[in-house]
Amino acid sequence: MVMAKARAVDGPDKAFRSAEIKRRELDEKDVLIEIKFAGICHSDIHTAHGEWGEVSYPLVPGHEIAGIITEVGSGVSKFKVGDRAGVGCMVDSCGECVNCKAGEEQYCLKGNVPTYAGVDKYGEPTQGGYSTHIVVTEDFALHIPDGIELDAAAPLLCAGITTYSPLHHWNAGPGKKVAIVGMGGLGHMAVKIANAMGAEVTVLSQTLNKEEDGLAFGAKEYYATKDPETFEKLKGRFDLIINTVSANIDIDAYFSLLTLDGTLVNVGAPGEPMSLNVMSLIGHRRSFAGSMIGGIQETQEMLNFCAEHNIAPKIELISADQIDEAYKRVLASDVKYRFVIDTSTI
Repeated sequence: MVMAKARAVDGPDKAFRSAEIKRRELDEKDVLIEIKFAGICHSDIHTAHGEWGEVSYPLVPGHEIAGIITEVGSGVSKFKVGDRAGVGCMVDSCGECVNCKAGEEQYCLKGNVPTYAGVDKYGEPTQGGYSTHIVVTEDFALHIPDGIELDAAAPLLCAGITTYSPLHHWNAGPGKKVAIVGMGGLGHMAVKIANAMGAEVTVLSQTLNKEEDGLAFGAKEYYATKDPETFEKLKGRFDLIINTVSANIDIDAYFSLLTLDGTLVNVGAPGEPMSLNVMSLIGHRRSFAGSMIGGIQETQEMLNFCAEHNIAPKIELISADQIDEAYKRVLASDVKYRFVIDTSTI
């Protein structure tokens, strides 16, 4: 059993504190990862603050994990000691349902086991990547290609796959006009990935504050959604819209930007219900969809794609003592574009 150093929170209004957590003894198919970097996702904040339902505290968040394999179980065949490895938003699933067998473990019919704030097959609460070590079955660990630095790799395990998956599923590519709503941690990755896939990319952000960055990341155009003329000018323009924001926006206004048979996909998760006018969909055979991360095979495909196309998130490296400050800055939209914790500071 490994005793890992960690940063934990004891309640929705509590600050992070130093902690020590137990990581299980390795089963034959388990690997032990020494965590080097852990990204901060907005989901971490929602969960730590108890905004997505009841949480069992103390909680160690973090599902953007990058590190080095330091030990392997006797039956491990996919990894060896010294390999660069990552862990994303889930650490297990039933492996038997139709979705799991199709490589869509994120949609496990029995519910996948989240990296933190879940319960594993041993009946123990899962704790995440704001720590020095993690034990996970080899089937839910990812190989990090040599072409990606470990600190930049961490956010790919959530922000990268969350945007890659819908772009891949809805066939973003040459000849497709794709709009990305929001230019935060998810949005800036969506721009880079959609551009690398060959799509014509437009950013729809509240203001033009990040226009220079958006164009540098691969967007062809950039519009401010606070300007009412934007929705008139872009009416019927896009084949696919990826909405990365977690706010309750005027969704009907965005439907008007879709072409015939166009699709708007939500990857942002607002805390309250959204309402829409069904006529916004019926009029042009438009679709409204949602997407949640990706399966293990697709996540590995995403990592390989990012390495091949030299895609990495823009990050700000912080120490463990800066987690509380980082949370405040995320909520204030004061980050370009992803905080990553150097776990050596834990």
